[in-house]
Amino acid sequence: MPESILLSITVVVVLGIGAQWAAWRFRLPSILLLLLVGFLAGPVLGVLDPQSLRGDWLFAFVSLSIGIILFEGGLSLRLSELREVGSTVLNLITIGVLITWGLGAAAAHYILEFEIGLAILIGAILTVTGPTVVVPLLRHVRPKGRVNTIAKWEGITIDPVGAILAVLVLETLILLNDPQRTGAGTSAAAEHVAIGIGLEIFVALGISVVATILLVVILRRRMVPDFLRNAVTLMVVVVAFVVANVLQHESGLLATTLMGIALANQPYVSVQRIIEFKENLQVLLIGSLFVLLSARLELSALEYIDLRVLAFLGLLVVIVRPLAVFASSFGSNLEWEEKAFLSWLAPRGIVAAAVASLFAYQLRPFYPEAIDGMVPIIFAVIVGTVAIYGLTLSPLARWLDLAEPNPNGLLFVGAAPWVRTVARHVQELGHSVLLLDNNPDHVRAAREAGLPAHQGNALSENILDEITLSGIGHLLITIPNDEVASLTALHFSEVFDSTDIYQLAAQPDSRHGGEGVMPGHLRGRPLFGENTSYQSLRAHLDRGDTIEVLSLADEDGDETQEYYTYDDLSAAYEDTTVIPLFILREGETLEIVSEMSQFQLRPDDRFVALVGAGADVRDQDHKTPEVDQGAKREGPALEKATPDASDGAS
Repeated sequence: MPESILLSITVVVVLGIGAQWAAWRFRLPSILLLLLVGFLAGPVLGVLDPQSLRGDWLFAFVSLSIGIILFEGGLSLRLSELREVGSTVLNLITIGVLITWGLGAAAAHYILEFEIGLAILIGAILTVTGPTVVVPLLRHVRPKGRVNTIAKWEGITIDPVGAILAVLVLETLILLNDPQRTGAGTSAAAEHVAIGIGLEIFVALGISVVATILLVVILRRRMVPDFLRNAVTLMVVVVAFVVANVLQHESGLLATTLMGIALANQPYVSVQRIIEFKENLQVLLIGSLFVLLSARLELSALEYIDLRVLAFLGLLVVIVRPLAVFASSFGSNLEWEEKAFLSWLAPRGIVAAAVASLFAYQLRPFYPEAIDGMVPIIFAVIVGTVAIYGLTLSPLARWLDLAEPNPNGLLFVGAAPWVRTVARHVQELGHSVLLLDNNPDHVRAAREAGLPAHQGNALSENILDEITLSGIGHLLITIPNDEVASLTALHFSEVFDSTDIYQLAAQPDSRHGGEGVMPGHLRGRPLFGENTSYQSLRAHLDRGDTIEVLSLADEDGDETQEYYTYDDLSAAYEDTTVIPLFILREGETLEIVSEMSQFQLRPDDRFVALVGAGADVRDQDHKTPEVDQGAKREGPALEKATPDASDGAS
């Protein structure tokens, strides 16, 4: 018996993590694969016994896990983001929730033919979206402007709101159907709901404030060592969740969400390590929850999926969500494109699945026949909304001009003085740039120079929520540490293709067999050529080399070549050092110089290069055979294309 339990736990962990890896590898919504593998492992193949997953322990684990997930989501919310969109977010989690609830309940009653009480409960359950589905979609689409902030805030804060609403509806149904309370009528139910809402808010707010203050005091006074910081934080979150639930049923979700928001916005202690730990824990919890909940389904659940369910899903997507968004944003300064984008973003996630499974278990004595269809229908809505929005949101955002079809901007990881010089020239050429650095002095200097910059740790997954990647299509890692740079390249592979990730070698021998060199599969593409390093570029700029926009032209008037190679560029000068950085193609498309064997410059192209008198520092670092730069041979001459675009190193 213990061996079978151990095997089941192992299967859940392997399937949960494996499905998320496969989703990342093949660029699919992870929830779809998680639900699929859970259903296959449970009712289809019998690897997980659905009957063994029906105990109270499962719902306790699910409830606690969601509380932790919402705490982690709250850590990504900054109150400063609400200055412009706060009223819209508030309307979405109040007016929008009420509209979704009412119309969803009506559709469940008239289309799916559920009894009115269950229909109201289904409408309440389907008001939630959730950070586990919204945030990954936003990272993939990278929308412009305010919609990213609105969608992220709504996705995280609507979960506890919708869960509390669903719990109150559940308790009302139990109150009305309990034979021991036969005298309870609608007035008593309304009073119960009103009191419940007040108690939920009071308890959640009180517990979150106390728990946050306790945790800040513990961390600020260094009452625990570093290796226990995350464990103590998790302990406080779990205790706050349980105490809130004991005092008021299901108020723990709101308490942990508020606790996360409060902790993220307090100025006294850093929460960076806590965020990173919770992100890793969230991956395990999400995978396990979806696998467990989908494995509980029976094969007979497929009997409830018919055309009526498809009509119900279509109504939620095409009518209910747009009405909720446009009503919530009425009177705001949102453009119609932004409203349309938000109207097409309401995927249901883990909270809807967990709440439906739990409530079906509790309501079975009162609705023994009708309750069986509720869970598979809600799971169908989850799968349908994730598939619809996941496959269509990106092209819709491009059509609405809220995301660029071919983003060509540059994200520089590192903001050292020479990096700021390069970034400023790229910006002057009309391309978007963003600098990311953990050094506050570098970030401040970049902002003073008119460059958008963000202070943060590039290795924290939370950084993807904090920075705006709209218009950014390439990652340039320009930091003097090969190990951290390689980890950054792997970390950002979630949002950038491998062909768009460039890594500058820290040392001259970083890519040439030196000791401690990172393996090739752990690095980004070489930035500015294989022989270019952080040290060599800094040396060139420190000695006074300038960045200029150049072109190759045939001074003799001979017929131009089809394209020029790096050897042609090397032969075009004798005593001048020219290090190509970027190529400006026709239509001002910016291309980053990488492998020199693939360097091809067409006659009409221009290129951004680092130009200086004297020897190439890279030749002093690498003694590999190259073209003799002192030799005279025929080739295109060097011609400055736009003198006014050049500038000295800062």
